[in-house]
Amino acid sequence: MRLLIIGELYGQIGAASRIARSRGAKVSHVGDIESAMNALRDGQGADLIMIEVREDIEKLVTLLMRERFNVPVIACGVQADKDLAVRAIKSGAKEYIPLPPNEELIAAVLEAITEEAQSLIFTSPAMTKVIGMADQIAPSDASIMITGESGTGKEVIARYIHKKSKRSGNTMISVNCAAIPENLLESELFGYEKGAFTGAVARRIGKFEEAEGGTILLDEISEMDMRLQAKLLRVLQEREVDRIGGSKPVKVNIRVLATSNRNMQEEVKKGTFREDLYFRLNVITMNMPALRERVEDVKPLAEYFVEKYSKANGISLRKISDAALAKLSKYHWPGNVRELENTMHRTILLATGNIIEPDAIMLQGMVEQQPEVVAVANTSGAMSKPASGNTGGLVGRTVDSVEQELILDTLSYCLGNRTHAANILGISIRTLRNKLKLYGESGVPVPPPPTGSD
Repeated sequence: MRLLIIGELYGQIGAASRIARSRGAKVSHVGDIESAMNALRDGQGADLIMIEVREDIEKLVTLLMRERFNVPVIACGVQADKDLAVRAIKSGAKEYIPLPPNEELIAAVLEAITEEAQSLIFTSPAMTKVIGMADQIAPSDASIMITGESGTGKEVIARYIHKKSKRSGNTMISVNCAAIPENLLESELFGYEKGAFTGAVARRIGKFEEAEGGTILLDEISEMDMRLQAKLLRVLQEREVDRIGGSKPVKVNIRVLATSNRNMQEEVKKGTFREDLYFRLNVITMNMPALRERVEDVKPLAEYFVEKYSKANGISLRKISDAALAKLSKYHWPGNVRELENTMHRTILLATGNIIEPDAIMLQGMVEQQPEVVAVANTSGAMSKPASGNTGGLVGRTVDSVEQELILDTLSYCLGNRTHAANILGISIRTLRNKLKLYGESGVPVPPPPTGSD
């Protein structure tokens, strides 16, 4: 956990820094926003920024977004600064911490920021085998290709491997190759020098250099453009990166992990992924089983998510009934663990009483709907029902309108989370965002993303 503090380090913020250090955080301090941005550009990196509430928080948030630093911002100040606290939240701060600092509050914020997508919770033989393999290969420096369907926990197992490795004392940097536009991914990975292109106002250290001594995870690497694949291959071969506009290469000491939800051998055959790069990355392959292949894990995972989101929403903890667990176990989970997490989050908001019953669990494809009867004129002029009743509700509609309804319904089902919706729909996050942009521009209401999400 890397904490960057911005502002005058007077006694109360200094106390917050000491508390954070006692909880295992690596704390650094700068005096102003420009110094903070320079530190981030130079590859210092941060998982959380704490800024004194009287600083220009809106400016900081704007600069972070403009330069694609995905770091949450927490404001802090004396308790009397109520108006400033409200202004900080409106300016983009995720939380406000009153000073003098409360040790448990600081610890809770650090825990919330550092919590992974989900813990490794399992009882199934399939996952036991995966964890056994992870424990065996983690101490090495070998590149690992982690495959599996979307939502199976590929990034979670990658973080587990990093924590078990000899590099665990250093940073693990994760880059989603599918979420970053192609024209920006190169500069994000390899960095650039000042003046390398329009908008390069200062030198920017790339993710490979930021991960120095640690691990870099290339998430959904199969989405990477062929030109960048060639540059990545050189990094793996030579262990050095070329910044855009740079005059000489920079040596890096990193371990590379990669994930994909596609069949990489098929991608190689299709010519969309370089064979030489595939062999460089594929020293060891791990495949994450789908949730339907590890049904034994549905119960402990569901109970974990119920507890997690009950606490997050201030709701009394409820027990899941046997009938509700049976319903969860029978479902095929196309979105895997990620879909189960969304489902249980929604469930604790909809459930009533002290027990979670089956009617509080909304699952796609398990509610049978009566087909809409549509009259169709036959060649004799008489009216008849369509040959297939389950398509009657679609007759007369355009493909675009049906697609729009499917996308928006799925997004609502995922509580606005774009990444989860794209995984269920089987499309890239980039495609989904482009379609949502078109819907919004045409005046169609689009569910907003959850707070702090994509």
